[in-house]
Formats: sequence, C-alpha cells, structure tokens
Amino acid sequence: MPRSIRRSSLTAKQAGSALNDVPKGYFAVYVGEQEKKRFVIPISFLNQPSFQELLSQAEEEFGFDHPMGGLTIPCREEIFIDLTSRLS
Repeated sequence: MPRSIRRSSLTAKQAGSALNDVPKGYFAVYVGEQEKKRFVIPISFLNQPSFQELLSQAEEEFGFDHPMGGLTIPCREEIFIDLTSRLS
C-alpha cells in the first residue's frame, strides 16, 4: 500500500473519536461496498480526475447523507487502493 494513504478498521462509533488523528493536508474517507474501511488520504487527490469520478459516484449513491459520518466512497477496496497507488 502506498505510503501516502493509511487504512484503519473502525466502527462508526470509533470513527467519531478518530477525527483528531488526521494529519494536516489529509482527510479521511470510508471505502467499501459492504464493510467500510477508513483511509486517510492526501487532499491533493481531490484535484485528480479519476478521484473526482469516485466522488461523483459517492454523490449519486449517498447525496450528502454519509452513513459513516464522513465521506463514503461506494467501491471495492481493491479498486480504491489501485487508483490511489497510481495517484501517489
């Protein structure tokens, strides 16, 4: 896994208390179709067209109601890791 992203397994309850562990210049997203995994990724990914496509998919599926309390991206974890490794 690229060094620019970090993964952690948190429940929704734990995620709320984990907000303080996101370093400056990064943000947390939740990825997965069934079980959601938390990733901390660089803000610079927001400028990438391929990442923006994932955000569009998240908007279509969830609108602004994200069940984990943070940005949720509805794709398989492997696809997300592959995409972010190419962006790093």
